[in-house]
Amino acid sequence: MQQFAKILIAAGTVLMLIGIVLYFGKHIPFIGRLPGDIHIDRPNFKFYFPITTCIILSILLSFILYIISRFR
Repeated sequence: MQQFAKILIAAGTVLMLIGIVLYFGKHIPFIGRLPGDIHIDRPNFKFYFPITTCIILSILLSFILYIISRFR
C-alpha cells in the first residue's frame, strides 16, 4: 500500500508542475520560441510544432527522473 501512495504522490506532483507551467507558460519568454520550433502562418492556416522545446523538455524530464531513480 505504501508503494501505491508513493505513486499517487509522484503523479500529483507531476500534474501540479504541469499545471504551473501551463498557467505561467506565457510569462516564460523562451518556451515555444526557440530556434528550430516550426511555425507556419498563412492566411486561413496556422501550424505550430515546438520540436526544439519538446526535445529540451524531454531531456530535462529524463534527467529529473534519472535523479529520482538514483535516490530509490
